[in-house]
Amino acid sequence: MENKFQFAKKLIREAGDFIKSNMVNELEIEEKTRFDDLVTNLDKETQELLIANIKQVYPDDHILAEENGVHHNITDGNVWVLDPIDGTVNFVAQATHFAVMIAYYENGIGQFGLIYDVMTDLLYSGGGQFDVCVNDKKLSPFKDRPLNRFLVGCNANMFASNYHGLHDMIEQTLGVRVYGGAGISMAAVMAGQLMAYFSYIQPWDYAAAKVMGEKLGYVLLTIEGKEPDFTHRQKVMFVPKAKLSTIQTYLSKT
Repeated sequence: MENKFQFAKKLIREAGDFIKSNMVNELEIEEKTRFDDLVTNLDKETQELLIANIKQVYPDDHILAEENGVHHNITDGNVWVLDPIDGTVNFVAQATHFAVMIAYYENGIGQFGLIYDVMTDLLYSGGGQFDVCVNDKKLSPFKDRPLNRFLVGCNANMFASNYHGLHDMIEQTLGVRVYGGAGISMAAVMAGQLMAYFSYIQPWDYAAAKVMGEKLGYVLLTIEGKEPDFTHRQKVMFVPKAKLSTIQTYLSKT
């Protein structure tokens, strides 16, 4: 497992370098489901780079990835979960606040995850048997304090509509932050900058954080408190185990 982990850390930085070296070129931008659901040629090319490298070294492993319908059952064998550019809208509009994400699962059990904040050169990695680090500096487990001493990350629409009482709960905290990318947001949770994150995301958006978060005292569940199914987009929460029951008292009001 150590060899695979080190391979993944090297590969994700190579993907980040590939993105940065090609950002100077004009992007080909497509709309997927609607005008703010974007994909670029660089998303696709980065995914191709990741898959080609994995298949060269581990030809019998499987891939679950965001682009081009590359799907595989997370419970079936050795599965790499890839998000080549998480936060594509940020990438297109701001050229920052985006991440490359890789997770590795064996028969549905997460072995390690990686979130690489490309433009700040911060690599969050670990989970399973590995310590969770940012650029090889070990992260501390969740440190509890009152709700009113935390910030919370949340999907803007879920916050505005008070979905399952989220607005009511966040009003008990120092406020909401909306970063526009699941990876960047959940990295901020693990770094202790946010208490929790709530959003409507796909398996490749949460696979890496789920593995790493478990090592630091966090759980990733659906808003209803169930395990995500890794098959489709779901409304999820990435929250400290120590705060789960408190958070659920607010979510259960609706």
